[in-house]
Amino acid sequence: MRDLAVVLVAAGQGTRLGFNIPKAFVPLHGVTLIEHAIRNLLPTKDLRQIVLVAPQSHLAAARAIVLPLLEDGIIIDVVAGGETRQLSITNGLKSLLSGINTVLVHDAARCLTPATVFDRVVAAVRESVAAGNPVGVIPVLPVADTIKLAAGVSIVETVDRNQLRIAQTPQGFPRQELESAYAAASTEHTDDSALFQDAGGNVITVLGDSVAFKVTTTSDLAAAERLLALDQRTGIGTDVHKFAADGRKPLILAGIEWPDEVALEGHSDGDAVAHAVVDALLSAAGLGDIGGNFGVDRPEYAGASGEVFIKATLDLLASNGWRVVNVGVQVVGNRPKLSPRRIAAEERMTQLVGARVTIGATTTDGLGFLGNSEGVAAVATALIVGTPKVG
Repeated sequence: MRDLAVVLVAAGQGTRLGFNIPKAFVPLHGVTLIEHAIRNLLPTKDLRQIVLVAPQSHLAAARAIVLPLLEDGIIIDVVAGGETRQLSITNGLKSLLSGINTVLVHDAARCLTPATVFDRVVAAVRESVAAGNPVGVIPVLPVADTIKLAAGVSIVETVDRNQLRIAQTPQGFPRQELESAYAAASTEHTDDSALFQDAGGNVITVLGDSVAFKVTTTSDLAAAERLLALDQRTGIGTDVHKFAADGRKPLILAGIEWPDEVALEGHSDGDAVAHAVVDALLSAAGLGDIGGNFGVDRPEYAGASGEVFIKATLDLLASNGWRVVNVGVQVVGNRPKLSPRRIAAEERMTQLVGARVTIGATTTDGLGFLGNSEGVAAVATALIVGTPKVG
């Protein structure tokens, strides 16, 4: 059932970009930010409606942009924005179709945000509704820089960055709760989650994406141009290991220890997740596979951890002009149960790869050696970008 709507906010003037047109209409790699944003969100699961909020002066131009982008089953409406972002979203909410249950609010300036981020936000919103505790959901990234609290030119204290997050969009909400929050709003807020919380709602986070940055300044636009100009390639990798016959522990999987689980056999540490990621990265870059680069004929890799293989692979990619954008991994097997430690596993792999790694899990419904709990398999896909060396 398609019950998802995205309110795409494109009514800002964007004076810092230096164009004499609203920001969302500025060209990026030959097309407007609006078109990039819509094309990237169209694959989102269960999408039924996009409400594009544009300046009153550019409604006709907005309709001309979206007309070629229409897809079967998806409705795109164009409405006029207000004097503030909050009023613009209020106008957008008024155009929602009946039967829409989940609403995402997204900034067109974050035009490169991939559909995977939209899907993560939607899934978290729906899970909260199903559990009877509806919440708002926002994608975030950790803060890498050291943050200082200052009074004038004097430093007051160093803020613990581990407690800080960079908020992105789309921000997702159950429709009824979001409409009630907007109806109750009496002050201006910098984003929808702040407004939602001010109305008494709870907000949780999911992992964002580094390419979901906001195009605000000329340097942002240049960064987006560089990103789109890069060669992009994907790769796939798989790995399978059986559980150790002697029952030794612990299991090493996704770069972390599972102390109560039996270890996996292997020339190295048997980390099927790390090895599948390595194969996916090598595949994407056309650099062979894990066996050809770090096989059993290389004694220096005997017993090595997945971290060693990942680091060596990243060095190979870098020397050939590639960097990692993201990696997705599916773990197949009855054990270990991934869900209790999924976030820790994703964080560890993200740290090792230096780019976002997401991990899911499934079983074979009792079929085969995986269904008999004889081992673990992992399948990974990777996206890399770069300016590869020729010759």
